[in-house]
Amino acid sequence: MISRETKAISSAVVAVLSWSTVATAFKIALRYLTHFELLLVADCTALFIFMIIISFHNKWKLIAKLSPKQWGYFALLGLLNPVAYYLVLFKSYNLLPAQVAQPINYMWPIVLTVLLALFTHCHIPRLKYVGLIISLAGVAFISLGTSTFGNMHISIQGLLLAALSAVLWAIYWMITNKHKNKIDATLSLFMCFMFGTVYLVAGALFCGIHALSFKGIVSGVYVGCFEMGVSFIAFEYALCKTSNPALVNQLCYLSPFLSLFFIAVVLGETIVVTTYIGLALIVIGILFNQYCVKTKIVK
Repeated sequence: MISRETKAISSAVVAVLSWSTVATAFKIALRYLTHFELLLVADCTALFIFMIIISFHNKWKLIAKLSPKQWGYFALLGLLNPVAYYLVLFKSYNLLPAQVAQPINYMWPIVLTVLLALFTHCHIPRLKYVGLIISLAGVAFISLGTSTFGNMHISIQGLLLAALSAVLWAIYWMITNKHKNKIDATLSLFMCFMFGTVYLVAGALFCGIHALSFKGIVSGVYVGCFEMGVSFIAFEYALCKTSNPALVNQLCYLSPFLSLFFIAVVLGETIVVTTYIGLALIVIGILFNQYCVKTKIVK
């Protein structure tokens, strides 16, 4: 019989492998779809997956128990994720090489540290600035290295959008983490993506979309499954089942490095050595702040 811990680690590995492929999937999908069309297809796919999970666990009755205030909360949260976050993220991938957009987006834990200090009065110990500087140095290595040594065009707009995506995800994490013990995680995702679908369909009706090709739909469905749907469910399951959540979280740091392999092999991007150095610095800075420095909350 498979142990509870084995199931947890297996689920975490599924999530990590899924997230490792999505940077490549974004670039492929954007060959056939605009960033808005990609989000529309992916969002509808993820919503369908969440509906299946809710039906399987018989959680529809939880929706009926939501208060009007909670409905309003999800209506606003759905604007943030999936709508704003993924529109910004996909546009940044449209403008940047995957090996640049992916690591910069991965800086969200560093951004989160700053936001917590600004909005929740968390004092940032001086040592945490070391982690911030290390990660920012990593961004500089990636941005300058791919342009100088890789002869790739680096869009300033793309860099700003990639950085903005990290800010948006940090805000989303900060909001949902505050309510994580009050609302079922799967239900929360379903409600966000339900409202996201409403907004995106309304946008499509108002602005119009092109006729979607078969390749575009397939690539969008893949993104919806393995960036938004299956990966989130698998990771949440791993956290619920494991007795060692720190290990599950640490496995996620394999994802950006594995992602470079798929970017090189499938997309054919030549991975510049400064990308490896920069990504390593970003992860080192994040790990340093998470495990080497404790944050004190000032009341």
